[in-house]
Amino acid sequence: MLFVLKMITRMGQMRNTSIALIAAGFILLSATAAFALEPATFGSWFNALYWVLTTMATVGYGDYFAKTPAGKGFTIFLYIFGIGLLSLIIGKVIDLVASLQRQRGAGTLTFRGTNHMILINWSRKARAAVEEILAYSPDMPIVIIDESDRHPMEHLHQVHFISGDPALDAVLEKANLKGCRAAIIFADSRIEETSLIDGKSLLIVSSIERLAPHVHTTVEITQEKNIRNFQHAQVNEFVLSHDAISRLAVRSALQEGSPDLIQQLLSRSYGDDIYEIPVQSGWRTYGEAFQALLQQGATLLADRSDLGINRRLNEPIPADARLYIVADAETYRRIAGK
Repeated sequence: MLFVLKMITRMGQMRNTSIALIAAGFILLSATAAFALEPATFGSWFNALYWVLTTMATVGYGDYFAKTPAGKGFTIFLYIFGIGLLSLIIGKVIDLVASLQRQRGAGTLTFRGTNHMILINWSRKARAAVEEILAYSPDMPIVIIDESDRHPMEHLHQVHFISGDPALDAVLEKANLKGCRAAIIFADSRIEETSLIDGKSLLIVSSIERLAPHVHTTVEITQEKNIRNFQHAQVNEFVLSHDAISRLAVRSALQEGSPDLIQQLLSRSYGDDIYEIPVQSGWRTYGEAFQALLQQGATLLADRSDLGINRRLNEPIPADARLYIVADAETYRRIAGK
C-alpha cells in the first residue's frame, strides 16, 4: 500500500497531459487484459472496457464480474491501482476548474471569442454600459479591460475581465481586439487631473487604431478642447460627459420633461428606442419612407447624424443612407424583418 501511495504522489507531480495519457493507457490495457483472462465472461473487448470503467468508478452494476481466480486477482489489482488513478484524475480536474476560476477573477485569461464589445476603464458608467448592452442583447459577449486586479462583475458569465494597462499591445491582444465588434473607452475617474484623463484615453485610442483600425471606437472626453486630438487619431464617436450632464440640467430647468424623453431614448429599459433600419426598395424619397414608416407605427428620425431630413422630404434617399427610427422593439423587428 505504501508503494501505491508513493506512486500516486509522484504521478500527482506530473503534467496533466502526462497523467491523461497514463490513465488512458492504463484503462485500455486493463480492458485488454480482462478480456484476455475471461473472454467468455465479457464476450467482447468493449464489454471488458465497460467493466473496467464501472469498476474504477466504484459503480459495480453487477452485470459483468470476474469468475476465475485469475480474473478475481486482476479485479483486486484494478481496485488498488485503478481507483487511486481515477481519484487522482478527479482531483486534477477539480484543481484545473478552480485554477481557471481564479484566473478569470484575476483577469489573466485570454478571451477567445469574437464579435464582442470591449469596455475600457471600469467605473459606474461602465457598469451602466454593461447593463445597457445586456438589455439590448442578453447574449452579447463583453470584455472589460481595467488596471484593477479583480473581476468587477464575476457573477455574469458572459462578461470577461482582462487586468492590465489598456494601452499595452499585449493586453489589447488578450481581449482579442481585432475580433471585437466595437470598443468604448471611458474616462478614468481615478485620475484627478482632467487633462491627464484625456491624455490616457488618447494613448489607448492610438494603440487601438494602430492594432485594429477597422474597430469602431467611442471615447468619453472630459474637455471639449481635446476633441481635435482625438479626431486626428481617427476616433469614430465622441461623448463629452460633463457637457452632456450640463445640457440635461439646463433642459430640465427650462423645458420640464424633456430630459425624461432623452433618458428614454438613451435606455432600452423603456418601450420606444432608436433603431437603424435598412432602406426598402420601394422608398425613393425621405417623404415616402416617412409615410410608410408612420403607417407601421414608427417615426423616421434621421439619416446618419442628420436630424433635418423631415424638412427635405422631397429629396431622394442616397445609396449610402443609414436611416434611424423611433419605435418599440416589436415594431422594429417587423420593419427590419427579424
